[in-house]
Amino acid sequence: MTTLASGTDTLTRDALTVLQPGFAGTSAPDWLLRRLGEGLASVGLFGRNIASPEQLAALTAQLRTERDDVLVAIDEEGGDVTRLEVRTGSSFPGNHALGAVDDTDLTRQVAFELGRRLAACGVDFNWAPSADVNSNPGNPVIGVRSFGADPDLVARHTAAYVGGLQAAGVAACTKHFPGHGDTAVDSHLAMPRIAVDPAVLAERELAPFRAAIAAGSRAVMSAHILVPALDPEHPATLSRRILTDLLRGELGYDGLIVTDGMEMRAIAGTYGIEHGSVLAVAAGADAICVGGGLADDETVRRLRDALVAAVRSGDLPEERLADAAQRVRALARWTASAAASADRSSALTDIGLVAARRALRRTADAPFTPLTDAPYVAALTPVANIAVGDETPWGVAAELARLLPGTETGSFAGEDAGHAALIAAGERRIVAVVRDEHRHPWMTAALDTLLAARPDTVVVEMGVPQAPPRGALHLATHGAARVCGRAAAEVIAGA
Repeated sequence: MTTLASGTDTLTRDALTVLQPGFAGTSAPDWLLRRLGEGLASVGLFGRNIASPEQLAALTAQLRTERDDVLVAIDEEGGDVTRLEVRTGSSFPGNHALGAVDDTDLTRQVAFELGRRLAACGVDFNWAPSADVNSNPGNPVIGVRSFGADPDLVARHTAAYVGGLQAAGVAACTKHFPGHGDTAVDSHLAMPRIAVDPAVLAERELAPFRAAIAAGSRAVMSAHILVPALDPEHPATLSRRILTDLLRGELGYDGLIVTDGMEMRAIAGTYGIEHGSVLAVAAGADAICVGGGLADDETVRRLRDALVAAVRSGDLPEERLADAAQRVRALARWTASAAASADRSSALTDIGLVAARRALRRTADAPFTPLTDAPYVAALTPVANIAVGDETPWGVAAELARLLPGTETGSFAGEDAGHAALIAAGERRIVAVVRDEHRHPWMTAALDTLLAARPDTVVVEMGVPQAPPRGALHLATHGAARVCGRAAAEVIAGA
């Protein structure tokens, strides 16, 4: 194990140990390496840190040169939320596609292959899977990140995903406890409030987390949501009733509890990240995730100092901070052991495409004749939620252009989207691509316009397929990963 820098006292080391910060760039900055020497035990990676698998492997090796037991975490759900393939789109469909297939063996295989690729790059801790039951179809932040709306389905696939990922030697982090599915607000932007009956919550939202715990999930991530049925005053991340009494006490969970990103407005805009971090650890959280937006040494210093000051003032029991730090170190020991024993010899390189093809659902009023001429792809593009980001490409245009050279595309939004798409398409056959049509009235109006003028329009829904299918051919991909676009393009072009 790495010897920590002399002069760093136990309290300061423990405060650093519970932080999971991010950083900018594709190599480790000097400040991060220095903090690793002082006691920092985890690092979080985002799309900005990754250029290629080879670069990522070199980066993680650089981190471990400074501290060999550092936990390297990433937010790699596959599907719409990808960091490994942020610039190309994921090779794996997301949870909603896997739930649509409903083959737990397939889910386990997908999670294993994703974990195998993470491990090959030196990543040993994944902030996934999402175990949220998508009980509110208007949810703006979960959607296709959920396996579905049925608690039993979500529970069995959550367990399968945890098993597959951890069989590859990568720690799973089941999220967002106690369940972010019944929200109408994105916690990146404000504090969601879930008005749910305690009995419903126990049977619906908590079922997948029970399954994850039974499957041995090494970590659980808290949600920045207010659930008055559980705690009328504090959001889950800051609630002792939810993290300690419910998760640890009633559900019997003994692994690592990590917070969602503390710079999200639900916490930062209400409590501030320093005070919020102190409250989170006091409530039972063991690791503080920060770095999606704030990714510098000053943030680490502020949080470290806030935790140390809280212990010295008596606001945070020293034994609680020490216990949290010990849980971080215990997870590091598990990842080292799991990496040594994992059998990663069997690569399932095409399993993501296999899953995407199986998840595809097609509806047609009459037999569909595949396209032979290059079409015009009209992408009716909503604002991407922050978890997904707007830098990750999506749609079917790139895959159709490969199969039907000369395919053209454009992005449209707003009340005039349909008319604008008609003008841009000219005489070409139109393929209209939507994402969560049911949440965007302008999108429905645009499809109405397109289908009234061009009934032979093909419609591809790459979000949650809640709206009634229509068009000469309607394809529901259950997600917008690159492989989902390829599966749809193959049907459109008859490949």
